[in-house]
Amino acid sequence: MNATSGTRAFAPFEWMVALRYLRARRREGFISVIAGFSFIGITLGVMTLIIVMAVMNGFRQELFDKMLGLNGHVVVHSLGAFTDYDDVAGRIRDVDGVKYALPLVEGQVLISTPHTSSGALVRGLREQDLKSLKAISSNIRFGTLDGFDDEPGLAIGTRMANDLNVRVGDEVSILTPRGASTALGTAPRTKRYPVVAIFEIGMSEYDASILFMPLEEAQRYFNQPDSVTVLEVVLDSPDEVAVLAPKIITAGGPTIYVTDWRQRNATFFTALQVERNVMFLILALIVLVAALNIISGLIMLVKDKSRDIAILRTMGTTRAAVMRIFFITGASIGIVGTIAGFALGVLVCLNIDRIRAFVGWLTDTELFPAELYYLSQLPADMDTGETASVVIMALLLSVLATVYPSWRASRLDPVEALRYE
Repeated sequence: MNATSGTRAFAPFEWMVALRYLRARRREGFISVIAGFSFIGITLGVMTLIIVMAVMNGFRQELFDKMLGLNGHVVVHSLGAFTDYDDVAGRIRDVDGVKYALPLVEGQVLISTPHTSSGALVRGLREQDLKSLKAISSNIRFGTLDGFDDEPGLAIGTRMANDLNVRVGDEVSILTPRGASTALGTAPRTKRYPVVAIFEIGMSEYDASILFMPLEEAQRYFNQPDSVTVLEVVLDSPDEVAVLAPKIITAGGPTIYVTDWRQRNATFFTALQVERNVMFLILALIVLVAALNIISGLIMLVKDKSRDIAILRTMGTTRAAVMRIFFITGASIGIVGTIAGFALGVLVCLNIDRIRAFVGWLTDTELFPAELYYLSQLPADMDTGETASVVIMALLLSVLATVYPSWRASRLDPVEALRYE
């Protein structure tokens, strides 16, 4: 009868009893329901955390790539007219860690057709510089950038083309208030240009509002024949901007100053980070509630099984063995639920856009409108460290939730439990 007192920790006997307690009989059905809800809660909590964190990571990374793929990591301004831009660009390109420096003319215009019009941002670039922006040159949907410098023409985004209802070869008019100076003031300037290329970055705001023009034509159009607005500098690694910005200022000379992507997008990326942290805390509460369900379910199970515990104790089962039995019972719910949540979370993340499209088709609604979220697809980028932290957190909460009920079971007095039996 005392054989159980000499068994090693987590022996087959303890597993057998623990797993039998997981299969509640009819009169213990309520306890089984609580265990089921605990399992479902942990599964849903882990799955939701993994999916939401992956989507927010993907959302941030896609925006980061597209925003920095179109805009330079460092923008170089001149204190005066930027006339020596080629010399400054050459010196900056020689800085180790700089990929290229692009002379750029920018200006706000009104772009129109006989039927409609909208505001737009003109960016004047040389053909080779525009082709070096892979966010543009790799996403040309119609037309070509070949010969972009040879004759005046525009490259516009797909959303702008759809809004204006134009195709490659059609002409559009652009109007700017920065025209010729007259005795009566500055007269607006308007000119017609053919559309030579249509691109699709995948970020709706850029596809709808930005157009590209040859640099020399942009200089003539905005009355800047010998100067540019800024130099946009692209680095090998955007994360090195803090180290390279002082070197760029030194190379560029005393007449320049710089701003970087962190300053220009600080509010936006900070808001994303805060939202991400808050979502993690809110969704972690799902796992915490499920862990509390494990506690309540185990306490009820201990109370219901007090007679069984007393019999086991009188047969020689140690307090530690009883504690381990209920520990296995509770931890099994949490561990299996965490594994199931992890598997479902990974499965959903790998097929997130298909699921979005299917649910949108099923409900006849657009679940991810590009006008609101800037991106045309729902991204999911699972970070190994974050996913591991979610799994570890769920496992720790599940294991910790079993400690008190298991301790209560081990402290049960067999004499008191059997007194009224």
